[in-house]
Amino acid sequence: MATGGGRDFAWQVFPPMPTCRVYGTVAYQDGHLLVLGGCGRAGLPLDTAETLDMASHTWLTLAPLPTARAGAAAVVLGKQVLVVGGVDEGQSPVAAVEAFLADEGRWERRATLPQAAMGVATVERDGMVYALGGMGPDTAPQAQVRVYEPRRDCWLSLPSMPTPCYGASTFLHGNKIYVLGGRQGKLPVTAFEAFDLEACTWTRHPSLPSRRAFAGCAMAEGNVFSLGGLQQPGPHNFYSRPHFVNTVEMFDLEHGSWTKLPRSLRMRDKRADFVVGSLGGHIMAIGGLGNQPCPLGSVEGFSLARRRWEALPAMPTARCSCSSLQAGPWLFVIGGVAQGPSQAVEALCLRDGV
Repeated sequence: MATGGGRDFAWQVFPPMPTCRVYGTVAYQDGHLLVLGGCGRAGLPLDTAETLDMASHTWLTLAPLPTARAGAAAVVLGKQVLVVGGVDEGQSPVAAVEAFLADEGRWERRATLPQAAMGVATVERDGMVYALGGMGPDTAPQAQVRVYEPRRDCWLSLPSMPTPCYGASTFLHGNKIYVLGGRQGKLPVTAFEAFDLEACTWTRHPSLPSRRAFAGCAMAEGNVFSLGGLQQPGPHNFYSRPHFVNTVEMFDLEHGSWTKLPRSLRMRDKRADFVVGSLGGHIMAIGGLGNQPCPLGSVEGFSLARRRWEALPAMPTARCSCSSLQAGPWLFVIGGVAQGPSQAVEALCLRDGV
């Protein structure tokens, strides 16, 4: 659904989380926003689990995670929330997989990952959970693909990704899982690959035109967008430093090619480590880090109908490194870093009547 412009959007501010955190894991289940683990003010992973009741706007403290962790992946499976991987208090990748049983208010351990991993990308389809890539205890990027079968409580191996990586962006489109970017050590990955769930085969697509760390990615209307980030110098450019960019690159799934949009269609602000989402016919770019000494509060949206960037209402709390989640009419921006780990929970949404 396309909207008329920036005036059609507004921020909804929710009560702050009881626990400030960054790199928290978020999920939305039956009218409740769950925030699990993450890092607190001490910089160590938390076992804290909290939920916001969207009807009463009140926070409840849940049973703590059996394994304190940050940067884990989460998948909702009916009345359960499955938490996968992450990093523990010793800064080591985690193999533990745990399920929160919402009706019973308790945690159960599930079959562990075959290998401990942080930065695992997860996708749910037809009640099965696909876990792709990650970084192991040896800091090497992983190419493994595993699928979790809840009824049997087991992980099965699938054909590995052509390009090992962790922290990749994943999108489910039709019967394919698309995997874009990620990292290998400190280096950003430009690979763009797709796994066919029916044929159980991988396809390599043309790589991203430019190498950028902490870029934002989204899919909408048959196109994949890669936005902004920290531009990395080439391997032979010893004098150039990483710098923030407002680059916009778009992949057309039908035609199978990337387009680097011209300067007139780049983002208004250069930014990295920001929230990206699709809402009301716009690709959103929210907050992050730029050339200013503090996190950005600016928000802009690329109108898919008008093919231009538009200024949107600024964040109530400027932040970077936020967790985000799209649920119903809301694009949630949760925690992150302001002057330190944040308690803020805010959501961008369409104004009533739009």
